[in-house]
Amino acid sequence: MAAGAAAGGAAAGGPGEVGLEEPKKMTREDWRKKKELEEQRKLGNAPAEVDEEGKDINPHIPQYISSVPWYIDPSKRPTLKHQRPQPEKQKQYSSSGDWYKRGVQEHAVATRYRKGACENCGALTHKKKDCMERPRKVGAKYTGMNIAPDEHVQPELMFDYDGKRDRWNGYNPEEHMKIVEEYAKVDLAKRTLKAQKLQEELASGKLEQVERDRNSEDEDEDKYADDIDMPGQNFDSKRRITVRNLRIREDIAKYLRNLDPNSAYYDPKTRAMRENPYANTGKNPDEVGYAGDNFVRYTGDTISMAQTQLFAWEAYDKGSEVHLQADPTKLELLYKSFKVKKEDFKAQQKESILEKYGGQEHLDTPPAELLLAQTEDYVEYSRHGTVIKGQEKAIACSKYEEDVKINNHTCIWGSYWKDGKWGYKCCHSFVKYSYCTGEAGKEIANTEASLLEEQPREEEHVTKPKTLMEIHQEKQKEKKKKKHKKSSNSDSEGEEKKKQEKLKKALNAEEARLLQVKEIMQLDERKRPYNSVYETREPTEEEMEAYRMKRQRPDDPMASFLGQ
Repeated sequence: MAAGAAAGGAAAGGPGEVGLEEPKKMTREDWRKKKELEEQRKLGNAPAEVDEEGKDINPHIPQYISSVPWYIDPSKRPTLKHQRPQPEKQKQYSSSGDWYKRGVQEHAVATRYRKGACENCGALTHKKKDCMERPRKVGAKYTGMNIAPDEHVQPELMFDYDGKRDRWNGYNPEEHMKIVEEYAKVDLAKRTLKAQKLQEELASGKLEQVERDRNSEDEDEDKYADDIDMPGQNFDSKRRITVRNLRIREDIAKYLRNLDPNSAYYDPKTRAMRENPYANTGKNPDEVGYAGDNFVRYTGDTISMAQTQLFAWEAYDKGSEVHLQADPTKLELLYKSFKVKKEDFKAQQKESILEKYGGQEHLDTPPAELLLAQTEDYVEYSRHGTVIKGQEKAIACSKYEEDVKINNHTCIWGSYWKDGKWGYKCCHSFVKYSYCTGEAGKEIANTEASLLEEQPREEEHVTKPKTLMEIHQEKQKEKKKKKHKKSSNSDSEGEEKKKQEKLKKALNAEEARLLQVKEIMQLDERKRPYNSVYETREPTEEEMEAYRMKRQRPDDPMASFLGQ
């Protein structure tokens, strides 16, 4: 009992101590109601729970975040105050308008030395070791004269991340008005001088009215910057226009010259396009306005200049006093003589080796590409078939001579065809290896063709008289023809009967074939005989006619009455 009382007294504690009693256990009904209320709050049918500050608590927040532990304060309601920034821990930053004061205090000027001030100048805001004035022979502490004004006491400013990086913090916009006023005065002075100069020229009679109108439009450099020679290259102190960053309107951006995604790569960071954007279009790099940065870099005498500079460095290392900028003529002559001597030395070395060891016949052999009909040249193609890297494969030529024009012909043999004969198109000649006659040959060929057409007509009009023998022979031929026609008529009737009989047999065979095909098609594919519907024999004319007569057409309106 005593131990229990002691424990109870310890639990009860004093009035200022927090009780450590555990909360009472909830009944099953209270627990069910609590869970139903939470579900209704999550669905939005019930109002959200409110914390001690009157703010709504999100019902989806877990209980272990919103509830206060029982061992700290069991009577406290759920809250999210501990999740928010605590005001006592927040740093107080200076506002964006605050800045350090410059200059000195103008209103207060001391007339005598004050205790604790600078011994050199007499200002209260700094000591002698921090004084920025020239050291006096006798300081203001002892003379009491020329006391310097006090500087502003600088505040201790504390900025946040953005405030520390604000470039315009502390800038006074009124200072820019001084620059604007200065430029306005310069502009006014320029205009007055220009007006005076024009009046003097008019008074002297040197300037005409036409020239005045033209100069008033062209010489206004305050409005136009198109007459400047080259942007970024011309510099004139009299001009007030900055043209270094201007670009010509006719210039096209590098990435807009070829919109093909497989064309030259454009680097947006450095604004460089090293390759030629018109590489796959078939245009000559010398004809286009822009052919890539590398084309400009390696055109003209750039490569030869680099080789000359390299030769100058190597010659200087070996003891020759040459320099590209100091003595370019001497270096050029020395480089030319060096190249000639180098070639002669290589030729002599090659000849001496061949004389000593031989092997000239191996040097005269054709290249390995012709011997083996294959090379190790790397060629890379794009998805469209164009060559990206390497040399494109040459088109295979025929072993026969092509486009060979001989004997003054402008067209090849076989370029003209008429009446089953080949010829030359340039002269309409049908004789191979003949000499070209040009337009004259065409006229002669046309006249010959017209004469050949007229000859049969003339022969029709001019008929020779027939003899009695010829007339008798013609009558005998006509009698024979009549007899032949009668016999042929009888023969044709017999042939027609045979054809009809053959056609009836073919029709019967076609009907039997169709029935057989119908029976086979009703069977399962796995049970059908092999090649049951296939024959290698060529059909006869009667079988083809029977097939056409028995064939059913789905678009025929009488197709349904064929079997009746």
